[in-house]
Amino acid sequence: MMLNQIDEISGIGLHLDLVLRKVQEAYLKKFEELGLDLTIEQWVILYRIYQLGNDASQSDIVKSNFRNRATTSRVIGRLENKKWITKTRFNGDMKRFKLELTKLGREIVEVIEPHANTLRKQAIKGLDILEFETFLKVLDAIGENYSN
Repeated sequence: MMLNQIDEISGIGLHLDLVLRKVQEAYLKKFEELGLDLTIEQWVILYRIYQLGNDASQSDIVKSNFRNRATTSRVIGRLENKKWITKTRFNGDMKRFKLELTKLGREIVEVIEPHANTLRKQAIKGLDILEFETFLKVLDAIGENYSN
């Protein structure tokens, strides 16, 4: 009964979208406060390259970023234009593109990372571990419902 009411009132998609927008707005506001011309997509990819280190490839970023190849390629191009990353080929593997942070790119990550950690903590403020695990389980189940 309750689930039908929720769906009739506004739909789960609306709730997810509203929360996602609030999260994105918080990040964009922080980037602006830090004086950085940076989008959410650019931050996600920049940080993923940072996490992968010397083994970061464009194909890995596409797989882990949940965006299509063309969109990811466009964002990577913008990061290159800003001189935050370099794109070369792996030695001995001319098919794969190797992505590396430049000195400037590393500095950008180091400036943002503590703020991103604070924003992540803000997201779970007031939730206990069980509530958060349940939240993730429910999100995964909803996602699986659309995977068929």
